[in-house]
Amino acid sequence: MRAALEATGLGVRRRRTWVLRECSLSVPAGRVAALVGPNGAGKTTLMHTAVGLLRPTEGNVRVAGEVAFVAQDKPLYDTFTVAETLTFGRRTNTRWDDAVADRLTGLGIPPRRKVGTLSGGQRAQVAVTLALARRPDLLVLDEPLANLDPLARHDVMRSIMAETADRELTVLLSSHVVSDLEETCDWLVVLNGGRLQVSGDIEELLDDHLVLTGPVEASAAGARVVGESRTGRQVSMLVRGTPPQDPRWRARRPGLEELVMGYLRSPEAAALPRPAGVGA
Repeated sequence: MRAALEATGLGVRRRRTWVLRECSLSVPAGRVAALVGPNGAGKTTLMHTAVGLLRPTEGNVRVAGEVAFVAQDKPLYDTFTVAETLTFGRRTNTRWDDAVADRLTGLGIPPRRKVGTLSGGQRAQVAVTLALARRPDLLVLDEPLANLDPLARHDVMRSIMAETADRELTVLLSSHVVSDLEETCDWLVVLNGGRLQVSGDIEELLDDHLVLTGPVEASAAGARVVGESRTGRQVSMLVRGTPPQDPRWRARRPGLEELVMGYLRSPEAAALPRPAGVGA
């Protein structure tokens, strides 16, 4: 499987603090990868290093093909009109695709409106369109849905997914709202405390985990427990692989949010591919 993004032993240090450490991962081409983690986990640092805005302190990161990046604040020239913004993009990108840029007309965004007067959702659509019209092989989006209302979030994600369906575009996007990612992403990367916790195909990860519920005295012997919570005489735990033999456990497949939160609450746990994984 060809890797669109590959990091090996990647580390970034700011003064005496490691923001990212010992990060090795591969994102296969054609996937829509969710990058999840708490504030300060290293998500933006990983993205900035991948697109060349930061130089790693140790290790390396490689991107196959052309990359486009949309930062969280969606920097655009407020005094430009939408039409002028697209003209600027066309003149500064040799791979520019007018058919992709024309999608803004279908979204009802007036070409003569100044960017500074657009709503948050419209501004996000312009920024994402600029990136998509470059015809990148990898699209990196740092919190593209931040500060948008539910309708705008849905519209932006629909635009991104429509483009990925038309060609083999790889997308890496970060978000704090797991529900925004559940129906669109098929690869999961979890960072926690500057270290990689989870990396893999979402369906395979969900199939490899179980949520167990039972009495506190039930035995978890033999189970690889990711984390647990207790309420009175009941305990609920996220386990990986084969469940314990005690028949008092009730087992079910976790949802994506349960999987993510289970790992974030247990920073010492990890679900990582074998060394001979993607890109080997």
